[in-house]
Amino acid sequence: MEISTTSYCDSIMREFTINEKILLVLFPFWTPLIPPLGISCLKSHLKRNGYMVSLADANTNIEIIEQYHNYMVCLKRSMSEYKQGNFINTANHVIRNHMLVHLNCIDEELYLNLVKAIIEKHFYITVKDSLAKELRNIINKIFTNTSLLTNKLINEHNPTIVGISAFTGSLALSLFAARLIKENYHNIITVMGGGVFSDELSLESPNFDSFAKNAAYIDKIIVGEGELLFLKLLQNEFPKEKRIFTLKDIGNATMNISESSIPDFSGLEIDCYPQLAAYVSRSCPYQCSFCSETVQWGRYRRKEPKHIIDELMSLYKEYGSQLFLLGDSLLNPVIDDLANELCKNDTSLYWDGYLRADIHVCDKSKALLWRKGGFYRARIGVESGSQKILDLMDKKITPQQIKSAIRSLASAGIKTTTYWVIGHPEETEEDFKMTLDIISELSDDIYEAECNPFQFFLRGQVNSNKWCKENNIRLLYPKESEKIMITQTWVLNTEPSRDVIFDRICRFTDHCKKLGLPNPYSKMDSYFADERWRRLHKNAVPSMARFMNKNVYIDENKHIL
Repeated sequence: MEISTTSYCDSIMREFTINEKILLVLFPFWTPLIPPLGISCLKSHLKRNGYMVSLADANTNIEIIEQYHNYMVCLKRSMSEYKQGNFINTANHVIRNHMLVHLNCIDEELYLNLVKAIIEKHFYITVKDSLAKELRNIINKIFTNTSLLTNKLINEHNPTIVGISAFTGSLALSLFAARLIKENYHNIITVMGGGVFSDELSLESPNFDSFAKNAAYIDKIIVGEGELLFLKLLQNEFPKEKRIFTLKDIGNATMNISESSIPDFSGLEIDCYPQLAAYVSRSCPYQCSFCSETVQWGRYRRKEPKHIIDELMSLYKEYGSQLFLLGDSLLNPVIDDLANELCKNDTSLYWDGYLRADIHVCDKSKALLWRKGGFYRARIGVESGSQKILDLMDKKITPQQIKSAIRSLASAGIKTTTYWVIGHPEETEEDFKMTLDIISELSDDIYEAECNPFQFFLRGQVNSNKWCKENNIRLLYPKESEKIMITQTWVLNTEPSRDVIFDRICRFTDHCKKLGLPNPYSKMDSYFADERWRRLHKNAVPSMARFMNKNVYIDENKHIL
């Protein structure tokens, strides 16, 4: 159902007051590894300015989680074991696009044909109507449960404004919930922001134009740092009729994160998350070709070390978790200061975050210092074992640096989660084999190996415009899907082709499996991965399971030699 822009009720033209009751929600699917950081930061910022704000994370809803699992089991049965190697990552793209079809398509034949096309273009299998129908029934249950949950949240919180944080994987159910709210609760203002506006729905892309036109049940759209834009919206600093707000509307101002409030996770089911969330910086000092971080956040900013420690200690005292996942793009610019401050701190705190394989990461003495400071896991975007591909990505690192950095971290017992991009434009078979070779060489020092296919967005990546000029582009799905799916997927007509990329991903995961290299998704997978790490490295960090027991205080980092 489309709600025309002419059907906006008068309520969206009203002035906001300090008495607004704001509900901020994250809808599925977003793996609940950490409580949602974005809306928690926004909540604390708005509360500091006098507003009433509550949070909800639908990703911890058991009924929806069960149906998501059922979808994955059903889909997995339809393909050979060889094609299941990178199953979860690929299947997440399938379910996400399936839900967009489910949101808008009422024609039975077209619905089934689009679902079959989505699966076939991701897994390269022939899909029968029976599978598409079975998956549709599961999706229908997910939408039904989301409807029940949305109504429950509205009745519990009685908000005047609902703010929805949307990401690529959660877009469909976010739109569904917003539409439901607008149909049933006409006076509630619906606001949407989130990471999806940095890639798939990037400004100036046809996808954004389609979204803005067809999702008229979203009253206000915020693109950029929500703290500044949402607050100014609430303070009536924008024209009443204005619908889309970007950093340009505030002179490209950015948040002074050194003065930011501590994330407020109250109201969330904290025990559902294995780690707490925090951040120490925003944006990234680098410009990798396929990344959208700098496009999304603008200039790089960081907090002062003492501010960081005070924040982490406050969160530890409030929620009892010693283990944090820092949501920064990269920790490299702050890691020395952070580790030094935490070494001096009486309380042991552990932290997990993204790291670049820079020269200083190759220094074993530094890695040991970080380990003593509580560094738990390094999530390293190594991307490729080929120097040619690393240069095309503008990574500014070498394969030798990758080897030295991973060995350095592993020698200190720090978990090394490695991320690889398969199929970057111009990647040859020889380049791909270099990736397999470096993984073989480093297998004992890699905690986890996860790969993803190269993804192209028409706007939002550092090299989006360059790739558009240098290559022909085409739509992945049939033309008739355009209005139904709201967002379109474009692909580059370049080598390697999508089917070659998929085959390389299958070979990548098969290669890692033969090496005994895990890519854990479940608690049981994580248990075995942690046991393997403990056997391989004498200074191995404690298992994730140990941190789940908040009655046990862990300070082994203070005794590392």
